[in-house]
Amino acid sequence: MAGGTSEGKKQSFFHRLYVGTGAIDVIGHRKGLYIFFSALVVVSLAFIAVKGFNFGIDFKGGTKVQLEARATSGQVISTDDVTKVYQDALGATPEAVQAVGLGNSASIQIRTITLNAVDVDKLKNALTNQLHPTGTISDSAVSGTWGGEVTQQALIALLVFLVLVTLFLALYFERRMAAAALVTLFHDVIVTAGVYSVIGFEVTPATAIGLLTILGFSLYDTVVVFDKVKENTRGLLGLTRRTYGEAANLAVNQTLMRSINTALIALLPVIGLFVVGALLLGVGTLQDLALIQMTGLIVGVSSSIALATPLLVDMTMRDPRFKQQAKRVASARKARAARLTTGASDEAADVADDEPESFDKDAVDAHARRQRAMAAAGGVPVRNQRASDRHRRRTPQGKRQK
Repeated sequence: MAGGTSEGKKQSFFHRLYVGTGAIDVIGHRKGLYIFFSALVVVSLAFIAVKGFNFGIDFKGGTKVQLEARATSGQVISTDDVTKVYQDALGATPEAVQAVGLGNSASIQIRTITLNAVDVDKLKNALTNQLHPTGTISDSAVSGTWGGEVTQQALIALLVFLVLVTLFLALYFERRMAAAALVTLFHDVIVTAGVYSVIGFEVTPATAIGLLTILGFSLYDTVVVFDKVKENTRGLLGLTRRTYGEAANLAVNQTLMRSINTALIALLPVIGLFVVGALLLGVGTLQDLALIQMTGLIVGVSSSIALATPLLVDMTMRDPRFKQQAKRVASARKARAARLTTGASDEAADVADDEPESFDKDAVDAHARRQRAMAAAGGVPVRNQRASDRHRRRTPQGKRQK
């Protein structure tokens, strides 16, 4: 019996979750969510400050040498072997030696400071003579000046994006929504950057492109939720059905399954890009792009649901008008509860009951059951008695009622 009851509750929860009728109280748990997201930001900033980023040569300049990870004899060349040859040939330690790809497509990349033509030839000859890799050894060089220009252009693009986002949200929605969306975007940027710092993947121009992409996705999801909040709260100040927080929580639940499904569908090609492009084909650029998009999609959909709307509710509830409306909602609910419990006929309870915005399905169902029980017992329902008394008082004596 207990198991059946538990199963019924679970079915009820998942049904409410699917149809979006308020299965999850996001707004009611916003303090815990604030702590969670704040902890993510603090940890991300700590890793960024301590560990920093693994900037590619496109940003700070340098030389990159790449060779196949398999020798002509069939043996696998390790990163330790490459590091030892580099140290013996040039008398220094490379900045990074990284294995890329799997199987026959695996290769090894050496990233170091800018080398002149003589040092590059010396290193390539040493690698060829000692390790005998299959295929040719390629090299590329990027100046530090060009890397600085890439960094500057990426920051300008991010700034322009944020300004346009702010203007759009402020004009289409309202300033509070624009502020909440901006805080959410900054959270997404910091957490995504923190994940990159922790994992240590190389930061390339593809990373900057991926960052702008996931910010656009995060903004899209936030706009969808805010549009539903705007719809649910239209004319709310004149109603007593629910508070602003309750209307916003309903909007989150109504868009929750859409946000989750959209994120899952968007993650499928990104995961394919990461697995096939990075691990099997060994393309480092695809690896950088796929990682930041996977991280951004997960962080973006989470923050748009559990951070942006709670921030909007807290900002809105500072307005005295919405505080007064919340008090009216509480008063109307107390009046209904008192009337349905005691059957009192005070005018305030009648007004609260007759107000369409105050409709409470559970309370009305309970009241209807009580009325039917009284009728079955031969009594007259209390509300019908009150209606008959009011009608008799309004009818003048000596006149027949037609």
